[in-house]
Amino acid sequence: MANILHIDTSPRGDRSISRALSYEFVTSWKNTHSGDTVTYRDLGRNPVPHVDESWIAAAFTPPDARTPELAEAIKLSDALIDELLAADRYVFGVPMYNLSIPSTLKAYIDQIVRVGRTFVMGEDGYTGLIDSSKKALVITSRGGTFLPGTPYAAYDLQEPYIRTIFGFIGITDVTFIHADSLNLGDDAREKSLAAAKDAIAQVVVNW
Repeated sequence: MANILHIDTSPRGDRSISRALSYEFVTSWKNTHSGDTVTYRDLGRNPVPHVDESWIAAAFTPPDARTPELAEAIKLSDALIDELLAADRYVFGVPMYNLSIPSTLKAYIDQIVRVGRTFVMGEDGYTGLIDSSKKALVITSRGGTFLPGTPYAAYDLQEPYIRTIFGFIGITDVTFIHADSLNLGDDAREKSLAAAKDAIAQVVVNW
């Protein structure tokens, strides 16, 4: 039995493509793996705060030396990291904003990428502390398309960043499903959504 951490990052409701597709995956997954549990976090509607000076001070102060104020400043980060570590697999719904990720997701990443908790620094460099056997699925929605080998491939700052930062903390098995071309006409939009749904069905079987 696995624990799935499902995170949406779009502020939109019923009109959100990434939210609809991540929901479709999780629903299909639960129907196929009835014993699994799902923990859901909606960053789009309930964003976490950005790090501030107190957070930074707390993160670099040993737990037994923190004042009550510093302990409070880092409390949410600890809870988010505990939630992350407790999960076996991760599902993210992520719209592309200005070629990259929503600030809601960036704020979350800054809360969970923490020295001593999800990575360490040593003589050989950085080491992620999350079990490398864990897997992540990232379902994106994009107005355009950024296919490898095309002039626009370099504009994609979304997938490379997510893949790199997750790998940094140990999550190296990351699958992407891109619902792209959503603003390139009805035909392109429908073809892309159909392809994304087909890919979701395949991941449900093979993930």
